[in-house]
Amino acid sequence: MLKIFKKFKNVVAAITMSLLIIIPINVFAYSDSIIPGGQNIGIQINTKGIIVVGLYKVNDSYPGREANLKVGDVITKINDEEVKNISEMVSTIEKQEDKNNIKITFMRNNSENSSTLKLVKQNDGVYRTGLYVKDSINGIGTLTFIDPNTKLYGALGHEIIESNSGKKLDIKDGKIYKSDVTTIDKSSRGNPGEKNAKYYPEEVYGNINENTSSGIFGKYTESLPETETLKVGTKDDIKIGPAKIRTVLEKDKIEEFDITITKIDENLASNKNILFEITDKELLEKTGGVVQGMSGSPIIQDDKIIGAVTHVIVDDAKMGYGIFITTMLEEAEN
Repeated sequence: MLKIFKKFKNVVAAITMSLLIIIPINVFAYSDSIIPGGQNIGIQINTKGIIVVGLYKVNDSYPGREANLKVGDVITKINDEEVKNISEMVSTIEKQEDKNNIKITFMRNNSENSSTLKLVKQNDGVYRTGLYVKDSINGIGTLTFIDPNTKLYGALGHEIIESNSGKKLDIKDGKIYKSDVTTIDKSSRGNPGEKNAKYYPEEVYGNINENTSSGIFGKYTESLPETETLKVGTKDDIKIGPAKIRTVLEKDKIEEFDITITKIDENLASNKNILFEITDKELLEKTGGVVQGMSGSPIIQDDKIIGAVTHVIVDDAKMGYGIFITTMLEEAEN
Protein backbone atom coordinates (compact mmCIF):
# COMPACT_ATOMS: atom_id res chain seq x y z
CA MET A 1 0.00 0.00 0.00
CA LEU A 2 2.24 2.43 -1.36
CA LYS A 3 4.48 2.61 1.28
CA ILE A 4 1.32 5.47 0.74
CA PHE A 5 -1.66 12.71 7.85
CA LYS A 6 -0.14 17.13 12.98
CA LYS A 7 -1.00 18.84 16.25
CA PHE A 8 -2.24 21.58 18.50
CA LYS A 9 -2.12 24.70 20.48
CA ASN A 10 -0.72 27.25 22.86
CA VAL A 11 -2.62 29.99 24.67
CA VAL A 12 -1.57 33.35 25.99
CA ALA A 13 -3.45 35.27 28.61
CA ALA A 14 -3.75 38.98 29.20
CA ILE A 15 -5.42 40.55 32.26
CA THR A 16 -7.03 43.92 31.66
CA MET A 17 -9.46 45.65 34.03
CA SER A 18 -9.92 42.35 35.95
CA LEU A 19 -10.99 40.64 32.67
CA LEU A 20 -9.13 37.46 31.68
CA ILE A 21 -8.79 37.24 27.91
CA ILE A 22 -7.44 34.00 26.47
CA ILE A 23 -6.09 34.34 22.94
CA PRO A 24 -5.40 31.09 21.08
CA ILE A 25 -2.47 30.99 18.68
CA ASN A 26 -1.39 28.44 16.10
CA VAL A 27 -5.03 27.75 15.16
CA PHE A 28 -5.45 25.64 12.06
CA ALA A 29 -7.29 27.32 9.21
CA TYR A 30 -8.25 24.51 6.86
CA SER A 31 -11.62 24.88 5.18
CA ASP A 32 -14.84 23.57 6.71
CA SER A 33 -15.64 21.95 3.38
CA ILE A 34 -13.10 20.26 1.09
CA ILE A 35 -13.05 18.48 -2.25
CA PRO A 36 -13.10 14.70 -1.67
CA GLY A 37 -10.59 12.68 -3.67
CA GLY A 38 -10.72 9.07 -4.73
CA GLN A 39 -8.66 9.52 -7.89
CA ASN A 40 -5.89 7.06 -8.60
CA ILE A 41 -2.59 8.95 -8.77
CA GLY A 42 0.93 8.19 -9.83
CA ILE A 43 3.57 9.24 -7.31
CA GLN A 44 7.21 10.11 -7.88
CA ILE A 45 9.50 11.05 -5.00
CA ASN A 46 13.09 12.22 -5.35
CA THR A 47 15.17 11.50 -2.28
CA LYS A 48 17.72 13.63 -0.42
CA GLY A 49 20.89 11.79 -1.31
CA ILE A 50 21.36 8.33 -2.78
CA ILE A 51 19.93 5.37 -0.88
CA VAL A 52 21.86 2.11 -0.63
CA VAL A 53 19.26 -0.58 -1.35
CA GLY A 54 21.55 -3.59 -1.76
CA LEU A 55 25.11 -4.94 -1.79
CA TYR A 56 26.48 -7.32 -4.42
CA LYS A 57 29.59 -9.40 -4.89
CA VAL A 58 32.27 -8.31 -7.37
CA ASN A 59 34.71 -11.09 -8.21
CA ASP A 60 35.58 -12.45 -4.76
CA SER A 61 34.76 -9.42 -2.65
CA TYR A 62 31.92 -7.20 -1.44
CA PRO A 63 33.22 -3.62 -1.84
CA GLY A 64 30.19 -2.06 -0.15
CA ARG A 65 30.32 -4.35 2.86
CA GLU A 66 34.07 -3.82 3.23
CA ALA A 67 33.38 -0.06 3.24
CA ASN A 68 30.99 -0.64 6.17
CA LEU A 69 27.98 0.45 4.11
CA LYS A 70 24.55 -1.00 4.92
CA VAL A 71 21.17 -1.11 3.27
CA GLY A 72 19.35 2.11 4.17
CA ASP A 73 22.46 4.30 4.32
CA VAL A 74 22.12 7.56 2.35
CA ILE A 75 25.20 8.65 0.41
CA THR A 76 25.61 12.44 0.37
CA LYS A 77 29.21 13.07 -0.69
CA ILE A 78 31.99 11.49 -2.77
CA ASN A 79 35.49 12.67 -1.78
CA ASP A 80 33.84 15.56 0.11
CA GLU A 81 31.95 16.66 -3.03
CA GLU A 82 28.18 16.77 -2.57
CA VAL A 83 26.18 14.39 -4.79
CA LYS A 84 22.40 14.77 -5.10
CA ASN A 85 21.56 11.90 -7.42
CA ILE A 86 22.98 8.77 -9.03
CA SER A 87 24.17 10.61 -12.13
CA GLU A 88 26.26 13.01 -10.01
CA MET A 89 27.58 10.10 -7.95
CA VAL A 90 28.73 8.19 -11.05
CA SER A 91 30.34 11.20 -12.71
CA THR A 92 32.17 12.17 -9.49
CA ILE A 93 33.54 8.64 -9.04
CA GLU A 94 34.60 8.41 -12.70
CA LYS A 95 36.81 11.49 -12.45
CA GLN A 96 38.68 10.17 -9.41
CA GLU A 97 42.12 8.86 -10.38
CA ASP A 98 42.53 6.57 -7.37
CA LYS A 99 39.64 4.11 -7.64
CA ASN A 100 40.89 2.23 -4.57
CA ASN A 101 40.49 5.18 -2.27
CA ILE A 102 37.02 6.71 -2.75
CA LYS A 103 35.83 8.58 0.34
CA ILE A 104 32.10 7.98 0.89
CA THR A 105 30.13 10.26 3.24
CA PHE A 106 26.76 8.85 4.26
CA MET A 107 23.93 9.32 6.74
CA ARG A 108 22.86 6.51 9.06
CA ASN A 109 20.23 7.02 11.75
CA ASN A 110 20.57 10.83 11.44
CA SER A 111 24.32 10.61 12.01
CA GLU A 112 26.95 11.51 9.40
CA ASN A 113 29.62 8.88 8.77
CA SER A 114 32.43 8.34 6.29
CA SER A 115 34.43 5.39 5.00
CA THR A 116 36.63 4.35 2.10
CA LEU A 117 35.21 2.45 -0.86
CA LYS A 118 37.62 0.39 -2.95
CA LEU A 119 36.20 -0.20 -6.42
CA VAL A 120 36.88 -3.53 -8.14
CA LYS A 121 38.04 -3.61 -11.75
CA GLN A 122 36.57 -6.45 -13.76
CA ASN A 123 37.97 -8.18 -16.85
CA ASP A 124 36.04 -5.83 -19.14
CA GLY A 125 37.89 -2.90 -17.61
CA VAL A 126 34.80 -1.56 -15.84
CA TYR A 127 35.05 -0.59 -12.16
CA ARG A 128 32.23 -1.83 -9.92
CA THR A 129 31.10 -0.34 -6.63
CA GLY A 130 29.25 -3.39 -5.33
CA LEU A 131 26.32 -1.12 -4.46
CA TYR A 132 22.72 -1.13 -5.58
CA VAL A 133 21.49 2.45 -5.16
CA LYS A 134 18.31 4.44 -5.70
CA ASP A 135 17.52 8.17 -5.84
CA SER A 136 13.79 8.13 -6.61
CA ILE A 137 10.66 6.08 -5.88
CA ASN A 138 7.63 5.60 -8.15
CA GLY A 139 4.28 4.05 -7.32
CA ILE A 140 0.55 4.64 -7.09
CA GLY A 141 -1.92 5.62 -4.40
CA THR A 142 -5.16 7.53 -3.94
CA LEU A 143 -5.76 11.26 -3.59
CA THR A 144 -7.68 11.99 -0.38
CA PHE A 145 -8.66 15.66 -0.53
CA ILE A 146 -7.99 19.11 -1.95
CA ASP A 147 -8.65 22.23 0.10
CA PRO A 148 -10.36 24.52 -2.44
CA ASN A 149 -9.19 27.70 -0.69
CA THR A 150 -5.49 26.90 -0.38
CA LYS A 151 -5.18 24.17 -3.06
CA LEU A 152 -3.26 22.07 -0.53
CA TYR A 153 -3.86 18.36 -1.00
CA GLY A 154 -3.27 15.18 0.96
CA ALA A 155 -2.92 11.59 -0.16
CA LEU A 156 -2.15 8.06 1.11
CA GLY A 157 -2.71 8.62 4.86
CA HIS A 158 0.65 7.05 5.70
CA GLU A 159 4.31 7.55 4.87
CA ILE A 160 6.17 6.21 1.86
CA ILE A 161 8.96 3.87 2.87
CA GLU A 162 11.82 2.38 0.92
CA SER A 163 10.95 -1.29 0.58
CA ASN A 164 14.47 -2.71 0.94
CA SER A 165 15.40 -0.82 4.11
CA GLY A 166 11.89 -0.36 5.53
CA LYS A 167 12.73 3.28 6.33
CA LYS A 168 10.69 6.41 5.68
CA LEU A 169 12.04 8.36 2.74
CA ASP A 170 13.59 11.76 3.38
CA ILE A 171 12.39 13.57 0.28
CA LYS A 172 13.89 16.38 -1.75
CA ASP A 173 10.83 16.92 -3.94
CA GLY A 174 8.32 15.02 -6.01
CA LYS A 175 5.08 15.09 -7.95
CA ILE A 176 1.68 13.44 -8.28
CA TYR A 177 0.34 12.78 -11.73
CA LYS A 178 -2.37 11.04 -13.77
CA SER A 179 -2.61 7.27 -13.47
CA ASP A 180 -5.32 4.86 -14.66
CA VAL A 181 -6.10 1.51 -13.03
CA THR A 182 -5.68 -1.33 -15.54
CA THR A 183 -6.17 -4.52 -13.50
CA ILE A 184 -6.46 -5.61 -9.89
CA ASP A 185 -4.78 -8.54 -8.18
CA LYS A 186 -7.29 -9.67 -5.55
CA SER A 187 -6.48 -9.89 -1.87
CA SER A 188 -6.70 -13.19 -0.05
CA ARG A 189 -6.03 -14.23 3.54
CA GLY A 190 -2.38 -13.51 4.28
CA ASN A 191 -1.75 -12.04 0.83
CA PRO A 192 -2.80 -8.41 0.18
CA GLY A 193 -3.66 -7.67 -3.44
CA GLU A 194 -2.83 -4.57 -5.41
CA LYS A 195 -3.97 -2.19 -8.10
CA ASN A 196 -2.00 -2.22 -11.34
CA ALA A 197 -1.90 0.99 -13.31
CA LYS A 198 -0.82 2.86 -16.40
CA TYR A 199 1.29 5.96 -15.79
CA TYR A 200 1.08 9.40 -17.40
CA PRO A 201 3.96 11.24 -15.68
CA GLU A 202 3.74 14.18 -18.09
CA GLU A 203 0.21 15.04 -16.80
CA VAL A 204 1.22 16.51 -13.44
CA TYR A 205 -1.45 17.27 -10.81
CA GLY A 206 0.75 18.75 -8.11
CA ASN A 207 4.05 18.78 -6.23
CA ILE A 208 5.07 16.85 -3.13
CA ASN A 209 6.50 18.81 -0.20
CA GLU A 210 6.11 16.36 2.69
CA ASN A 211 6.29 12.64 3.33
CA THR A 212 4.96 12.00 6.85
CA SER A 213 3.30 9.28 8.92
CA SER A 214 0.00 10.99 8.03
CA GLY A 215 0.55 10.90 4.27
CA ILE A 216 2.09 12.90 1.47
CA PHE A 217 1.21 16.57 1.02
CA GLY A 218 1.79 19.43 -1.38
CA LYS A 219 0.18 21.97 -3.66
CA TYR A 220 -2.39 20.94 -6.27
CA THR A 221 -1.29 22.78 -9.41
CA GLU A 222 -3.97 21.65 -11.88
CA SER A 223 -7.45 23.13 -12.21
CA LEU A 224 -9.67 21.98 -9.37
CA PRO A 225 -11.92 18.98 -10.14
CA GLU A 226 -15.55 19.87 -10.82
CA THR A 227 -16.76 18.03 -7.74
CA GLU A 228 -19.00 19.19 -4.92
CA THR A 229 -17.26 19.81 -1.62
CA LEU A 230 -18.04 17.84 1.52
CA LYS A 231 -18.11 19.03 5.11
CA VAL A 232 -15.14 18.02 7.24
CA GLY A 233 -16.13 15.57 9.97
CA THR A 234 -14.26 15.67 13.26
CA LYS A 235 -13.57 12.60 15.39
CA ASP A 236 -16.65 13.51 17.44
CA ASP A 237 -18.81 13.20 14.32
CA ILE A 238 -17.72 9.64 13.60
CA LYS A 239 -19.86 6.78 14.85
CA ILE A 240 -19.97 3.00 14.65
CA GLY A 241 -22.03 1.93 11.68
CA PRO A 242 -22.39 2.33 7.89
CA ALA A 243 -20.04 4.53 5.84
CA LYS A 244 -18.53 4.61 2.36
CA ILE A 245 -15.14 4.78 0.68
CA ARG A 246 -14.37 6.47 -2.64
CA THR A 247 -11.84 4.79 -4.89
CA VAL A 248 -11.06 3.72 -8.47
CA LEU A 249 -11.23 0.12 -9.66
CA GLU A 250 -11.16 0.69 -13.42
CA LYS A 251 -9.40 3.38 -15.46
CA ASP A 252 -10.21 6.74 -13.83
CA LYS A 253 -13.79 6.09 -12.69
CA ILE A 254 -14.34 7.10 -9.05
CA GLU A 255 -16.98 4.98 -7.28
CA GLU A 256 -18.38 4.73 -3.77
CA PHE A 257 -18.56 1.43 -1.88
CA ASP A 258 -20.19 0.40 1.39
CA ILE A 259 -18.21 -0.27 4.56
CA THR A 260 -19.08 -0.58 8.25
CA ILE A 261 -17.05 1.23 10.89
CA THR A 262 -16.55 -1.19 13.77
CA LYS A 263 -14.19 0.68 16.12
CA ILE A 264 -12.86 4.21 16.69
CA ASP A 265 -9.51 4.92 18.35
CA GLU A 266 -9.03 8.56 19.34
CA ASN A 267 -5.23 8.28 19.60
CA LEU A 268 -4.34 11.27 17.39
CA ALA A 269 -0.75 10.07 17.00
CA SER A 270 -1.95 7.04 15.08
CA ASN A 271 -2.95 6.58 11.45
CA LYS A 272 -5.10 3.60 12.48
CA ASN A 273 -7.95 5.54 14.08
CA ILE A 274 -10.87 3.96 12.22
CA LEU A 275 -11.33 0.20 12.02
CA PHE A 276 -13.72 -0.81 9.25
CA GLU A 277 -15.03 -3.80 7.33
CA ILE A 278 -15.85 -3.80 3.63
CA THR A 279 -19.45 -4.96 3.17
CA ASP A 280 -19.95 -4.02 -0.48
CA LYS A 281 -20.39 -7.23 -2.50
CA GLU A 282 -19.19 -5.67 -5.75
CA LEU A 283 -15.99 -4.37 -4.16
CA LEU A 284 -15.30 -7.71 -2.48
CA GLU A 285 -15.89 -9.55 -5.74
CA LYS A 286 -13.42 -7.35 -7.62
CA THR A 287 -10.72 -6.86 -4.99
CA GLY A 288 -11.19 -9.46 -2.26
CA GLY A 289 -10.94 -6.61 0.25
CA VAL A 290 -8.50 -3.74 0.83
CA VAL A 291 -5.68 -3.75 -1.73
CA GLN A 292 -2.42 -1.89 -2.13
CA GLY A 293 -3.00 1.36 -4.02
CA MET A 294 -6.23 1.98 -2.11
CA SER A 295 -4.37 3.99 0.55
CA GLY A 296 -5.78 7.49 0.73
CA SER A 297 -9.30 6.54 -0.41
CA PRO A 298 -11.65 8.98 1.39
CA ILE A 299 -14.00 7.61 4.06
CA ILE A 300 -17.41 9.32 4.06
CA GLN A 301 -20.16 9.12 6.66
CA ASP A 302 -23.37 11.17 6.85
CA ASP A 303 -22.22 13.29 3.88
CA LYS A 304 -19.04 14.29 5.70
CA ILE A 305 -15.49 13.30 4.85
CA ILE A 306 -14.15 11.78 8.06
CA GLY A 307 -10.99 9.90 7.13
CA ALA A 308 -8.91 7.95 4.64
CA VAL A 309 -7.98 4.30 4.17
CA THR A 310 -4.43 3.54 5.34
CA HIS A 311 -3.90 -0.18 6.02
CA VAL A 312 -5.21 -3.65 5.29
CA ILE A 313 -5.42 -6.34 7.96
CA VAL A 314 -3.38 -9.06 6.29
CA ASP A 315 -5.15 -11.99 7.99
CA ASP A 316 -8.58 -10.67 6.95
CA ALA A 317 -8.42 -8.40 3.90
CA LYS A 318 -12.08 -7.37 4.30
CA MET A 319 -10.89 -5.37 7.32
CA GLY A 320 -8.82 -2.22 7.22
CA TYR A 321 -7.80 0.92 9.07
CA GLY A 322 -8.25 4.60 8.37
CA ILE A 323 -6.84 7.88 9.65
CA PHE A 324 -8.89 10.88 10.85
CA ILE A 325 -9.25 13.45 8.05
CA THR A 326 -8.56 16.26 10.53
CA THR A 327 -5.12 14.77 11.21
CA MET A 328 -4.34 14.93 7.52
CA LEU A 329 -5.67 18.46 7.15
CA GLU A 330 -3.59 19.69 10.09
CA GLU A 331 -0.46 18.07 8.61
CA ALA A 332 -1.11 19.65 5.22
CA GLU A 333 -0.92 23.11 6.77
CA ASN A 334 2.45 22.59 8.48
